[in-house]
Amino acid sequence: MQKKGAITIKHVAAEAGVSFQTVSRVINDGPNVTPAMRERVMNAVNKLGYVPSLAARRLGGSRSYLILAFNDRRPTLDGWQSRRGNDWVDQMLYGGMLKCAEHGYRMLFELVDSHSDQLEAQVQAALSALHPDGVILTPPHSDDERITQLLHRNGLIFARLGSRREGEGCAVYMDDEAAARAATKYLLDQGHTRIAYVEGHPEYAISGDRLRGFRGAMESRSLAVRPEYLQPGDFTYEAGTRAMTALARLDQPPSAILASSDEMALGVLHAAAPLGLSVPRDLSIVSFDDTPTVRMSVPSLTAIRQPIAEMTAKAADLLIEAKAKSLDGNSRHLLPFDFIVRDSTAPPR
Repeated sequence: MQKKGAITIKHVAAEAGVSFQTVSRVINDGPNVTPAMRERVMNAVNKLGYVPSLAARRLGGSRSYLILAFNDRRPTLDGWQSRRGNDWVDQMLYGGMLKCAEHGYRMLFELVDSHSDQLEAQVQAALSALHPDGVILTPPHSDDERITQLLHRNGLIFARLGSRREGEGCAVYMDDEAAARAATKYLLDQGHTRIAYVEGHPEYAISGDRLRGFRGAMESRSLAVRPEYLQPGDFTYEAGTRAMTALARLDQPPSAILASSDEMALGVLHAAAPLGLSVPRDLSIVSFDDTPTVRMSVPSLTAIRQPIAEMTAKAADLLIEAKAKSLDGNSRHLLPFDFIVRDSTAPPR
C-alpha cells in the first residue's frame, strides 16, 4: 500500500477502476457522473486517504480553486518593518482563509503598490501566474478603476472591500459615515461639545465617509465644526501624536477626540500624558477598527469595531458562489459595525 503522502489521483483511479478524468469530475462536482460512480470513487478516496491537490482539482478545467487578495504594499510593509504589525491584514486573512477552506479553496495574498506607475503590470503578473477564480480588493484598491477595469478585461469576478461606490464587482462594506456619526453622537450625549477629529488618509474613500459622519453629527446638534479641530491624518501612529500636540496648543483645546484609526488614536493617547492630559479625566478618545492593541492599552480605548474578517469572509463566499454558478458577481452587501465603550471616554469635567 502506498504511503498516505504519496497517494495521487492515479492511485484513486486504479483503486476505483476508472479513469483519472472520472476521478477529477467527481472531486470537482463535475457533470456526467452517476450516483453509483460517485460513491465508487469516494469509497476509493476514503480508503486511500487521498487529499486532492490543487493541480488535480484544476484538471476539471473550469476552476482554479484560488481566491487572490490584493493589499496596498507600502502601508503593509511599514507595519511589518516597524514591528507594529498590521491587524487589518490579520483580520482580513483570518476571515478569508477560513471561508475559502470551507469550500475547498485556498486564499493567496499579494502586495501591489498603489503609487507605482507599474501597478497594472504588478496586478497582471499576479493574475497571469495564478489564474484565480476571483479577486478581493482592499482599500484603496477597492476604488481604483485601473485595477477594476483590468480585472474586467481579464474576465475575472471581484469583490471590493470597504467600497460603497456604484460599479462592477461585489461591494462588501460597513457604513463608515454612520459609524463616525454614532461615535460622535456618543461623545455629544456624554456632554462634549469641543470635539476634534483626526482624519484618515486622503487617498481612501472611507476617510471622506467618516469625515461626513463626524460633520453630520455635530451639525445635527447645531454645533459648528471648528477648522482647528480638524487635524490631517494618514492612519499612522505619528499622525496621532502630531494631531494631539497641535490640539493641545490651542487656546481652547478639545475635551474629546475621534480618530479615524486605532494607530492614530494610540498616538493621541500616548502624546496626551506628556502634555499633562489625563484620559479620560481631561480628554476622551474614541477610535476606529478595534484592533487588539486598543483593547490592551491603558486606558483601553472606546472604539468602532469594523467587521474586517466578516467582510472578507462574505467576499470570498460571494466569489466562490458566483464562480460555481457562473454569476456576474455584481452586488452590494452592507455589514453592521459595533460600538464598544471602554475606559477612554467619560463626561467632560
